[in-house]
This record gives sequence, structure tokens and C-alpha cells, in this order.
Amino acid sequence: MLKIVYPICCGIDVHKGFIVACIASTNEQGVTTYQSKRFSTFTNDLRRCAVWLAQNQCRDVCMESTGKYWIPVYNVLETACTIVLAHPKYVKAIRGKKTDKKDAKWIADIFKHDLVSGSFIPPADIRQLRDLMRYHSKLTNFTTGEKNRAQNCLTVSNIKLDDVFSDVFGKAATAITTRLLESSEPFDVTPYLTKGIKAPVEKIQAAVDGEMCAEQAEKLRIIRSHMNALELCKLNLQSLILTTAEKYLPQLNLVATAPGIQAFSAIGIISEIGVDMAVFPTSKHLCSWAGLTPQNNESAGKKKTTRISRAGSYIKPLLVQCALCAIRAKQFPEVRRRYLALKKRRGHKKAIIAIARMLLTAIYNMLKKNEPYDPELYRKADRPPVHREVSLEEAIYIIQRQGYLVTAPPTP
Repeated sequence: MLKIVYPICCGIDVHKGFIVACIASTNEQGVTTYQSKRFSTFTNDLRRCAVWLAQNQCRDVCMESTGKYWIPVYNVLETACTIVLAHPKYVKAIRGKKTDKKDAKWIADIFKHDLVSGSFIPPADIRQLRDLMRYHSKLTNFTTGEKNRAQNCLTVSNIKLDDVFSDVFGKAATAITTRLLESSEPFDVTPYLTKGIKAPVEKIQAAVDGEMCAEQAEKLRIIRSHMNALELCKLNLQSLILTTAEKYLPQLNLVATAPGIQAFSAIGIISEIGVDMAVFPTSKHLCSWAGLTPQNNESAGKKKTTRISRAGSYIKPLLVQCALCAIRAKQFPEVRRRYLALKKRRGHKKAIIAIARMLLTAIYNMLKKNEPYDPELYRKADRPPVHREVSLEEAIYIIQRQGYLVTAPPTP
């Protein structure tokens, strides 16, 4: 028989317009009684739900995360209850026996036995910072999309700026594009060029010899106007983000000492994982939550897959970008050495994921111990002992790790 961990608990089935709450009360004889009640998602009705839970002495609540609809429910009940937010796939009822009341009762039943693994929900301040940083990421994606559309306008007009400039939106290329939009007459590109351009002037002059119709020119003007508006939005948002993150300045300075992590990247990492590492038992739990570890999918002694999971859709790309910077930084040779050793055996993609996990592990320990990044910990691990004797098998293994193929000598 399963042990009842929560004698009085509540399961909540969340929808857009209403919620269904079911309180499961288990007495000393093991008999469970249920009370179900439906509330709307208006704030006043959610407060009534909190009062109803308090009247029934229920402080432990479990609910499923349905889109964004769980957030206002969580905000109202957070101060009065201990809430476990579960992924819908972990609390889904049996097909064919699903109603709103049965869903809430099923959530209460599995929660009272502590069979539900809750999601990590940071404090309210971190949640606000996370929302701002994710919006900043979206604005960056919008800008990238507009740049691609602007490039398409130049391509269909046979203007080959991408063949002669490394950045089509750099200073010189932008000035030439502006001149093209002002007039369709041929012009000399020399006054618009800067010192660092490597392409010859003749090639650049040939690249701008295209025909841009009026429709494509107007489309390009609209795109550039939208890009300028997006840039202004990003600047205003960055100011708000910096103001919101000011209270976490000591932790941000700690994280910024890690390889490849700049100030704004540190804010992005803190906004996802928070500053209290006590919620993760070990660094491996944090790396698994971020989607940087292989999946557990094994049956009959056979591993079905060792791919990393899809978790961490925001923090994982950010850590990968930081890892790409870290392996190029000359002041952190221990990171590059580890990357090159892994790349020989596993390839670039798996090696860069391993470096991202290495960074997240370092950040976990830095925040937990309140210490800056210490490169000597990695350099000591890479440095072999002065006097070391190895067996033949160990020597072969060491050589194989360096990427060499070891074969048996030919028989005489």
C-alpha cells in the first residue's frame, strides 16, 4: 500500500475561464473523502478559492501547468499555500474517463501519495526578470527575421552586397543601401567605404549594379523602419532589465567571472535558474533540468537513445553561445583544451554541449559556495602526476583517448 504523504491536499484542474479544485482529506483509518468546487479565474473568485482552502485546513496544492493560465492562479495562492506545479504529461488522467471533476480528483489522488514531480518555479522577482529576458530574446529573433527579409530584397534585385561585405548591415553597406533607396541612378561607391574593407573597389562597384523596382524599394524601406523601431524597443527593454536585475548585482558579478559569460548573459542565466541553488540537490539535477544531459530511456538493458532532452529551450541556447565564446578566449586555456579533447572523439556538437554543461556546473558551485570562478580546479585535473606508472591496458586507453587507433603488432 502506498504511503499517504499529504493527509489533506488539493488538486486543481486549470482552464482559461475556470478552475476545478478537489480537496482530498484522509483520516487516521485511511479513509479519504473528497470535496470539489468550481471557481472562475477572475481575481476575486481566486481569492475565494484561497479562503475555501484555508477553511478546510489545506495548505498543500498541486495543479497542472496549462499554457499561461496557471500563472494568475499561482500568484493568488502562492502566499497562502505550498504549490506543486506539474507538467500535464505527469498528471494526465486515463482517456475515456476524463471530466473536469475527475481530473482534479485524479491530481489530488496521485499528489497525496507524493507521486508528482513538481516543476522548478523561481521567486516572483526572478519570474519577472525571466519574462523580460525572454521578451528580449523574442525581439532579437524578430530583428533577425527582418534582416533576412531585407537581404531577400537585395538578392531578388541582384544587388550582391553579401558577396563583398562580411556584414550587410555594417556601416559601409548600410550607407550604400541608403544611397540605392534614394536614387536608382548609378553612383560611385568610394565615398561610402570605410578603412577596414578588404574587397576591392571595382568588385564592390560591380556588386551594386542591379535593378531594384519601386515595390522592392518600398518594401525595403518598411523593413528598415521596422528594424529601427525594434532596436528602440530593445534599448528601452534593456534599461528596464538592468533596473530589475540591480538587486542581484553580487550574484551577477560572480557569474560574470565564468568563461565566455558577459554581463547581459549573466542576467539571462540568473533569470532562468535563480540565485538559490538549494532547490537543486546537485549540479547534475540542474544540468538535467536545463536539458544538457542524456535522456534516461532504457528497456531490457538496452539504451534506446542518449540524445539530450528538449528541456531548457531558453537557457540551453544561451549557454551554448557562452561556450562558443569560452573556447575562443585565450585567458581560459583549460576550457579550450577540454573542448579539443572531446572534439577529437565525439565531434564539435557534442563537445560544445559538454562545455555548456561544464559552465553550468561551475555556475552552480559558484552560486552555492558564493565564490568566483577558479580555473586552477580544472587545470589541476588536466595535469598528470609527476611520477606515474601505468599498466599496458591503461597506456592503450590513454592513447586511444587522444584519438589514435591502436592495433596489435604483426606476428613474426
